[in-house]
Amino acid sequence: DAVTALYELCWQVVLGNLKLDLAANVLGDMMELRDDMPSILADVFSILDLETVALEEKNKRDHYTQLVGACVIFVPEAILKERLDPETLESLGLIKQAHQFNQKIVKIKTKLFYKQQKFNLLREENEGYAKLITELGQDLSGNITSHLVLESIKSLIGCFNLDPNRVLDIILEVYESRSDQDEFFLSLIKSYMCEPLTLCHILGFKFKFYQEPNEETPKSLYHIAAALLHHNLIELEDLYVHLMPLDATIVEEHKRDISEAKQIARKLVMVVLPSEKTEDKEKDKEKDEEKNDKPPDNQKLGLLEALLRIGDWHHAQSIMDQMPSFYATSHKAIALALCQLVHLTVEPLYRRAGLPKGARGCVLHPLRNKRAPRPAESFEDLRRDTFSMLCYLGPHLSHDPILFAKIIRLGKGFMKEVQNCNHYIDTLLSCFLSIADQVLLPSLSLMECNACMSEELWGLFKLFPYQHRYRLYGQWKNETYSSHPLLVKVKAQTVERAKYIMKRLTKENVKQSGRQIGKLSHSNPTILFDYMLSQIQWYDNLIVPVVDSLKYLTSLNYDVLAYCIIEALANPEKEKMKHDDTTISSWLQSLASLCGAVFRKYPIELAGLLQYVTNQLKAGKSFDLLILKEVVQKMAGIEITDEMTSEQLEAMTGGEQLKAEGGYFGQIRNTKKSSQRLKDVLLDHELALPLCLLMAQQRNGVVFLEGGEKHLKLVGHLYDQCHDTLVQFGGFLASNLSTEDYIKRVPSIDILCNQFHTPHDAAFFLSRPMYAHQILSKYDELKKAEKGNRQQQKVHKYVAACEQVMTPVHEAVVSLHPARVWDDLRPQFYATFWSLTMYDLAVPHAAYDREVNKLKTQIKAIEENPEIPLNKKKKEKERCTALQEKLQEEEKKQLEHVQRVLHRLKLEKDNWLLAKSTKNETITKFLQLCLFPRCIFSSIDAVYCARFVELVHQQKTPNFCTLLCYDRVFSAIIYTVASCTENESHRYGRFLCCMLETVTRWHSDRAVYEKECVNYPGFLTIFRATGFDGGNKVDQLDYENFRHVVHKWHYMLTKASVHCLETGDYTHIRNILIVLTKILPCYPKVLNLGQALECRVHKICLEEKDKRPDLYALAMGYSGRLKSQKVHMVPENEFHHKEQPARSATPASQQNGPGSTGKPATSTSKTEEGTSEDGERGKDKSQGTTKPVNKANSAAAKVTTSNGNGALNSTKTVKERDDKEKSGKEKKEKKEKTPGSTPETKAENRREKQRDERAGKEERAAREGKEKTPKADREKVKAEEKSSKDDKTKAGNGEPAEPSRERDAIKESKSKEKGDRSAVAGTLKSPVPRSESAESERGKDPFWLFVSLLCSSHSCFNVWKHFDCTHHVNYNSVARSKSRERELEKKDSDNTQGRSKEKKEEKDRKERKRDHAVNDRETSQESKRKKDENGTNSSKNSKSTSPSCDSPLSAEKEKSKRSKSSSKEKAESVKPERTSSGGKKESRHDKEKSEKKEKRDSSGGKEEKKQYP
Repeated sequence: DAVTALYELCWQVVLGNLKLDLAANVLGDMMELRDDMPSILADVFSILDLETVALEEKNKRDHYTQLVGACVIFVPEAILKERLDPETLESLGLIKQAHQFNQKIVKIKTKLFYKQQKFNLLREENEGYAKLITELGQDLSGNITSHLVLESIKSLIGCFNLDPNRVLDIILEVYESRSDQDEFFLSLIKSYMCEPLTLCHILGFKFKFYQEPNEETPKSLYHIAAALLHHNLIELEDLYVHLMPLDATIVEEHKRDISEAKQIARKLVMVVLPSEKTEDKEKDKEKDEEKNDKPPDNQKLGLLEALLRIGDWHHAQSIMDQMPSFYATSHKAIALALCQLVHLTVEPLYRRAGLPKGARGCVLHPLRNKRAPRPAESFEDLRRDTFSMLCYLGPHLSHDPILFAKIIRLGKGFMKEVQNCNHYIDTLLSCFLSIADQVLLPSLSLMECNACMSEELWGLFKLFPYQHRYRLYGQWKNETYSSHPLLVKVKAQTVERAKYIMKRLTKENVKQSGRQIGKLSHSNPTILFDYMLSQIQWYDNLIVPVVDSLKYLTSLNYDVLAYCIIEALANPEKEKMKHDDTTISSWLQSLASLCGAVFRKYPIELAGLLQYVTNQLKAGKSFDLLILKEVVQKMAGIEITDEMTSEQLEAMTGGEQLKAEGGYFGQIRNTKKSSQRLKDVLLDHELALPLCLLMAQQRNGVVFLEGGEKHLKLVGHLYDQCHDTLVQFGGFLASNLSTEDYIKRVPSIDILCNQFHTPHDAAFFLSRPMYAHQILSKYDELKKAEKGNRQQQKVHKYVAACEQVMTPVHEAVVSLHPARVWDDLRPQFYATFWSLTMYDLAVPHAAYDREVNKLKTQIKAIEENPEIPLNKKKKEKERCTALQEKLQEEEKKQLEHVQRVLHRLKLEKDNWLLAKSTKNETITKFLQLCLFPRCIFSSIDAVYCARFVELVHQQKTPNFCTLLCYDRVFSAIIYTVASCTENESHRYGRFLCCMLETVTRWHSDRAVYEKECVNYPGFLTIFRATGFDGGNKVDQLDYENFRHVVHKWHYMLTKASVHCLETGDYTHIRNILIVLTKILPCYPKVLNLGQALECRVHKICLEEKDKRPDLYALAMGYSGRLKSQKVHMVPENEFHHKEQPARSATPASQQNGPGSTGKPATSTSKTEEGTSEDGERGKDKSQGTTKPVNKANSAAAKVTTSNGNGALNSTKTVKERDDKEKSGKEKKEKKEKTPGSTPETKAENRREKQRDERAGKEERAAREGKEKTPKADREKVKAEEKSSKDDKTKAGNGEPAEPSRERDAIKESKSKEKGDRSAVAGTLKSPVPRSESAESERGKDPFWLFVSLLCSSHSCFNVWKHFDCTHHVNYNSVARSKSRERELEKKDSDNTQGRSKEKKEEKDRKERKRDHAVNDRETSQESKRKKDENGTNSSKNSKSTSPSCDSPLSAEKEKSKRSKSSSKEKAESVKPERTSSGGKKESRHDKEKSEKKEKRDSSGGKEEKKQYP
């Protein structure tokens, strides 16, 4: 503003607007306002001078000159001379001449700026320099300061005319030699120098001097350069350009190092031939010679080291940033210098938070440099400089193990503090994780087998969650080793060493190899384990020695091993299936085995592995369950196998101690610690229940989600693996979790099934231990509340405890099934069945005794062995004795428990089953919802199911028909077997075997049968009728009829087995062979059934030898065992009393044969026809059509009617022996059982009379029929015989003819039998002889009425698994009542007459030939009718046709055959209404039947021709 004001004022004067005097006075006054006002006014005059010179008006220039002249008084002349133009000065009179003045200025400027002064050099004038050096080299300890010395230097320069730059150079030289005097020299240089660039040039000149080859730059020079940089006397950018080598050269060198390292690594991995080795050695020699020419120093690195030594981190960082990563710190001196700086930085914090108790540590003195990084006082301070220093160090922290340990301890200290304060947790935690990743782990790789550092590092790592640790290991293994040349070399060397060790590893040198592996693993575990695992995947025989050799690892190495295993399992490049897509790859199996062994033997954390398996299950992948299975098996000692021996299975039904001792193949001892570790991991990470639920859901997922694209065999294998692992894992949880833990984690049954969609069998399997725990704890509570010790009181308390615990369960299970289910079963029965185990039902005394005896033998052997030391003997004996006592105590405890449970069941049984629907419906629901799902769940469950059925029978449970239950189990096995997996087949076979054992026990001894079955509700047939006296009759199945029924069951099993073997389907054949192998102890017992099976199995062996080796192996195994069982098989007539047919058979008698072999039909098979008729009728009604039932059956009835003598003869021998020996005794028994005064007895007598009359009529009709047979039709008969043979092979189901070998066997066996009583190899005898007495009896006998009543409503289901179809099943009518025995006695005389006549006819040879021909024709046609009657369901095939040529038909074929039959036959085959309608209907039915038989007799073979053209 002042300048503007002055300018305006002066300008007005120049323009003439203002008077000069006035303006001069104002300007004079203004001069006093400010000191610099004259200078400002001079500037204004200078501007006006330039402006007025250019003006044309002279008056304005004059005004200006006058103004300046007036102001000369208060503006100094010197200022005006400086600012104004020389011409203006001349006009003012301040200078004489302008021209001279200009010349003078030029001279002065030249002298000042262009003339050089000549100084004295050292060689010309050394005295001044000598005095300078003396001055700088004097003792500086006194009061001498840099200021005093500087004054002396100035004097010397002036006196001796010294060159200032040379003086500065000498000051630097002296400083270099006295580098400890930093403070003095730095202050001297600072005050001496005004131009930093000059100093930089002098230093650069000094560095350049040492850049020649073989020259070494002195450290003192680096030091003074670093000190000058640190005090900002020079700039790094200015000095950096003077240093060698160039940055580009450094980058090239780094790249060259990496490529060399990779080449070395490649050589170590490659197989090198001997000739190549020598060439490589020569090249290496040449390279070494080249390296002998030492290149000049890397001055940049030397300066960097000096900067680090004095603590100038800022400049050091700038230099390192110019170079490749870790290039600078790869030089040991720099790494150590940086380590020292870090030591100093972390010292105070380490003393506070990292120093272990009792450790003193080395005291470090801090740098005197105030500009060095500040020491860290808190963890937050570490972020300032320390973490970045460590990151620059990288893997080269390995040079300083002490600092390595300090950093780790600081990390541990931080993790402890983390629990208290959270404000900087995330940032600092991520910093420590980064340090672990970039510094600690790579540094460990470069340390040589330092086990202590490895353990120290584990101390920090174990505080991280396993997710963080595994991430670090992944980076370490897959990325770190490629980041630095040194690490590349180390990796290659580790692999080479690992190869060397693994090649020599055997069981014998495990200890030595283990030590070598341990040393190698301390530094580079990831590389070592990666190679070892790759070898194990190829060679599974390495597993045992490798596991044993891992005992020298550190804790960190074990954790890394766990990670490496998981990474190997999750390798996406590896296929988990073999190329055939039917089996799991061997590498996966090997790794699973390794997992089990390693995790059991060593204390490795399991969480990661278990979480991996869980994640795989979540993703719907079940291959990796193999790992869980192995881990649980090895760690907990719980083995899952379906190949258990009966002794093992028996032991598995006892307590935990018995299971451990006798239940497994391998005695896995000392599992307490490992199972505790497994349990802790599952509970800590909340994985127990999720794993169970995922496995339970994955079972069906395997079939429905995974199964579509996979081979059926593989799907079955995966399903089994999933199921077995679930059973094993559930067993582990049940035996290891405490009651509280288990109850807290397992939800109630309705939540498991409805919310988590767990299958019911798996849900109850998981809940079962919970119920047992709850009942026991409640029972203990009640016992403590009332201290009564009487057994009765204890039992009542147990029952009360059960009620309290199970009542909510009864309510919960109602929601699991539709309401109609509970019309047949009570929820209480359902829950009881699913909640009990074999432990609750029976005590395995034999297993306990066996194990106790083993221990006694052990004790005896220990005592007798002189080699064992005394103290060891004592220990072993004590162990065996303690184990023995435990087992005995456990047995006693289980016995008490079983007694309590049985008492509870006795009280419950009356409320188990409702009488709302038929017994058949009840049994159906029981099989569908209880028995079948559980019998294939596990081997013990299979035994349990069989035992439970027997128990329900023994308890005399109301409304439970034992016969029906067994019949349903044995009759419909085809569909069950077909839908099983391989392991389920083992379990199903075991279940059938246990069921057969019970049946065989009853079958084998009349006394046992009468004790365990007679008078039991399960063996009663209840009949209600409105006829006669209208009363109820309870009919007891007698022993002999039971034997017939058992034979029928054996027959049904054979038929089903043969059908499965003939299908050609892999699953059918494999499963039935497994089932047959399992039931071999109890089946087959009948010789001809065994022969039929043997024939079919032999055929399988021939067919599958080259096609499917696994089926061939199964078939060969079964065939061999079947042959060895042959000695225990009996003929059919010994298995159940069967009448012998007449020796000389007439055509009419021959017509009785039921199948393709001409064997006599039996009452049981006839009964089956009856029941199937009723079943078909029910089926037809349900389909809305009214059809006459089973035409073929009525035809069969006609044949039987025309039988006459033959039928009587066959009837006679059924009980011939028993009648002779025991007839009197039996009559007496029957009189006692049925008093004559009852209405039932009267009705029975009436029926007997009718039967006798009808028998006489039929006998006469049969004789007449024989006489009527024309003799002239032999040619026709022969032709028919030939066609009947063809029919035999086709018999209803289109099966091909049997091989000629089988036909030969049939012929041979025929020739061996007397008469026509042929037992043919590969064919079956019918269970019971069919006689006309059976026909007549079926109409009136209450037993048959009971059977037809029940069987009319039979429905079957395709077993429990994934299907829900229903079909009708023909159930076994259970044989005849004892009233028939009396009838048979009365017919003895008639039979004798028949036999005498047959003997006479036998003499006629030609007659016999004709009879045989007729018989063949009749039997073939009878076979057709039977097969028509058989239908689709194998369980309907209860007739005695041979399974060797008779498989079940499909439903469609059955219907089509029915439709082909003639209308005449339809009219004949119409049956009366249901037999339960009363006695009158029965008598009418009998009459109609006898009439039809007479017609059939008169018509002979013509009817058959019409029926089967």
